[in-house]
This record gives sequence, structure tokens and C-alpha cells, in this order.
Amino acid sequence: MAIFNYVATSADGKKTDKGTVNANDEKAALEALKRRGLKPLSVTEAKKGFSFESLLKNNSVKSDDLVIFTRQLSAMVGAGVPLLRSLGSLEQHSESEPLRKILTAVIGDVEGGMALADALEKHPKTFSDVYVNMVRAGETAGILDEILNRLAIQQEKNASIRKKVKGAMTYPTVLLVITILAFFGLMLFVIPQIGNIIKSIAGPDAELPLITKMMLGFSDFILSPLGFLAIAAMIGGVIALLRYIKTPKGKKIFHTIVLKLPAIKTVIQKVIVARFARTFSALSGAGVSIIETMTVTSHALGNVVYEESLLNAVDKVKNGEQLSKVLEEDGLYPAIVSQMLSVGEETGQTDTVLVKVAEFYEEEVDTAINSLSSIIEPVMIVVMGSIVGLIAASVMGPIAGLSNQIH
Repeated sequence: MAIFNYVATSADGKKTDKGTVNANDEKAALEALKRRGLKPLSVTEAKKGFSFESLLKNNSVKSDDLVIFTRQLSAMVGAGVPLLRSLGSLEQHSESEPLRKILTAVIGDVEGGMALADALEKHPKTFSDVYVNMVRAGETAGILDEILNRLAIQQEKNASIRKKVKGAMTYPTVLLVITILAFFGLMLFVIPQIGNIIKSIAGPDAELPLITKMMLGFSDFILSPLGFLAIAAMIGGVIALLRYIKTPKGKKIFHTIVLKLPAIKTVIQKVIVARFARTFSALSGAGVSIIETMTVTSHALGNVVYEESLLNAVDKVKNGEQLSKVLEEDGLYPAIVSQMLSVGEETGQTDTVLVKVAEFYEEEVDTAINSLSSIIEPVMIVVMGSIVGLIAASVMGPIAGLSNQIH
């Protein structure tokens, strides 16, 4: 797929528009512009090259934009509007440039005879396995509008959980960054100056409090070549650790450790269980097979330990075991999940039962996040205050002593 620069006028010819459009060739670019209600004046393929604009621009589709697209497509298809016309209208009126580019490509593929699910599957960064499989099931069963509506609900719930988790971590993270910056700022610029003042007044052989000696010694170390090497090594170590965590082995170790951390493990487990129940119910309700549902759901959990557990359960279910029994023996899931799943298996309403489980754990996530925030925030404030107090004591002690000597 190439990028084309275009100059076009509005349908009434009163307004001239310039921009770019993604298309397979010039003909497809012209068709895409016509679907937007524009009259092309010129279309030329853009030359590829480095630009700061492309470097800074975010080319990913926001979750809110994807939810709006899914809901609108569901409404239009449900109202009897043909699929291609629906996609064309949404592409034309979308305010998201990344989504508009993807829809241009999707429309081209669907026009070429490709199923919608297959066209969406070519854009995995935007449309997940869950999304694609549910759309495929909806197309097969002829209930695409209903499936898209379920997808929109699921996306909204998942986005809500992500926002709450990020929101809960934002304030403590900001406090931590401010504390670190303030500490090193004092060590690099303030403490050395105060140390020089104290030594110039009291003399180089003056007896200073232990805490002051420690602060001055640490400040001198940071400013020394060895100190800079130590800081560089620490930064390099953090970068190496973050890169290692992205490897399959590192990610598994990290996810295992996270599930053992006090307080945090409770929140993580509830988020995963809510995601499992919501995704599984959506796929199951769409008519996707149990094996495919388990496989796709495992990749949507966001934790390697749970992902491997559910993938291992696939073989057991293939051999005739009930999923509720397998999850009960696994020990990763709360008892209520296997119990409710067992009820769903007996009544044939697994999707309905798991929706209730998802709703319950989504509320539990809210409670757990609020509880965690109420613990983390005061702790961070105490830590920040302690560091500032320690530095203040190391500085004010000698100054007070010198003041008494002068008097």
C-alpha cells in the first residue's frame, strides 16, 4: 500500500482540500477520494523519506475511535445499509486519520470480494484476534450488527478498566518522578554549595553531624567520574531490564513476579478474570467454537502465566474434560469462576453466566483500585517527605550549630 498526495475540491467546488490518502494504486486513491465526496484535481504518489512530522505523529487508532466506529457500523448494518456503503460513509466522516487510512484499505479488500473479517485481519495492530473472530462468526451467522454491538460493549468495558488502572498509577508515578528529580537536583546543585559554605565558615576540619557527612559524601560521589559511571550503569541496567521483559522468557518471569506481589496481585488477578469472562462470553455468544474461544481468549488476557494455563486447558477440553473442572484444578481462577462456568455448561448459557461474572469482577476491580490508591498515595507522600526531611536535617543541623557558635 502506498501514500498518495492529492488536491481536490468539495462536491460543490467551493472549497479546495489538500492531503494524503492510502491506497494500493492511483485508481484506488481516486476511488477513495470520490467516496469522501471530493472531486480530485491531482493525485501523485508521495516520495518516501524521513520527516519529523511522521516521527512525532501517532499512527495508532485510539480505543475510543474504534468503539465509535464499531457502534456506528453496527447501527448502519442493523438498519439495512449495505456493508460497503456503511464502511464508505464511516471512512468519509471519521475524524481519526489512522482509522480512515485503514478503512480505505479495508474497503478496497471488501470490494475485491474479501470477507470483512479477512480484511480486518490484515490490520492486527487495530483489530485484535477477538475482534476478527467475532466479526467472522457474525458474518457466518448473518448477525453482524448484533455481534458488532457486543464488540462495542466489550471494548468499552476493557477500555474503562485500562483507564482506571492507568489513572490509579498516574499520581504515584508523578510523585515518584518528582521525588527522584528533586533528590538528585538537591544532591547535584544545592548540597555542594551548602557544603562549601559550611566548610568556609567552620573550617575544613570542622566536626559535622554523621547525616551531614553522609549527604556531602553522596553528593561528592555523584559529581565524581565514578558517580557518573554508576548512574549511567543504572540507566543502562534499567533499559536492558525493560528490553529483557519484552522477550518471551523475560515477560513470563515478570508476569510471575507480579502475581506474587502483595496488594498488586489482587488487582491484577481481578483485571485478568474480568477480561477472561468478558472476552469468553462475547466469543461464545457469537457462536465461536469452544476451542477457538479458549485459544483467542488466552491471547487477550495480558498475562503469560494465565495465557499458558488456558492454552494447556485446550488439550484437556479436547479430551472431553469440562472447562469448569479444568479451571478449578488449575488454581489460578477464583472458585466463583469455575462454579458459575459449571452452571453455564449445565444450562447451555455459558455466555450469559460469564457476563454476570465479568460485571461482578469489573466492580471488584473498581474497589481494588480505589483501595490500592488509598494505600499507595499516602506511602509515596511519606517517602517524599522523609527524603526532603532527611536532606533538610543534614543541612540545618550544621547551620544551627554554627549560628550558636557565632552567638
